[in-house]
Amino acid sequence: MLIFGLTGSIGMGKTTAANAFRRLGVPVYDSDAMVHRLLGNEGGAVEAVAAAFPGVLRGGAVDRAKLGEFVFGRPDRLLVLEEILHPMVLDQKNKFLAATCRRRVRRVVIDSPLLFETGGNFSCDITITVSAPNFIQTRRVLHRPGMSRERFNKILESQMPDYEKRDLSNFVVLTGLGRIDSLRQIHKILLATSNWQPRKWRPGLDKSKPESP
Repeated sequence: MLIFGLTGSIGMGKTTAANAFRRLGVPVYDSDAMVHRLLGNEGGAVEAVAAAFPGVLRGGAVDRAKLGEFVFGRPDRLLVLEEILHPMVLDQKNKFLAATCRRRVRRVVIDSPLLFETGGNFSCDITITVSAPNFIQTRRVLHRPGMSRERFNKILESQMPDYEKRDLSNFVVLTGLGRIDSLRQIHKILLATSNWQPRKWRPGLDKSKPESP
């Protein structure tokens, strides 16, 4: 089973690219969606996060806005949160991979905004960065509700620069020309890698976790 790692900085069009993979029949594990689920009502991370950050619990779920006030711009507190969430997200990712492998799926996508920052690229056969010109990225992000330029700049500071992600990737998808063009690029990537052999997750491996790099 060939594992694609899909990443991209904020506002680059990663969600659109992930949906394009789904449209082409490739299952996608969404790391962000899993974090939302873990922090949601009766989610697996609620108890630990509420203990580490008093006051964020609301109605059985973590108030993400309140949590953001605790950790935004505070690397020490963000590290505490990541130490809680990352093992849980990794565990769910491995369960997803094991389930898709049992179904004899040929290709899967791991959608992770911090793929390189967390070392997730080492468990992928192919890495793809979604990118767009700076002015398009800025326009997209600043149109989001509650977003300011200051907040945008702080988010960028916490992420690996776009040019570094592109340099580390096997492929780059440029999203500045619209969704149809992005879909064409992704289709070409699937064609170009159709004969690539999986190295990280093969039949016979321990299905509890991918092969180490």
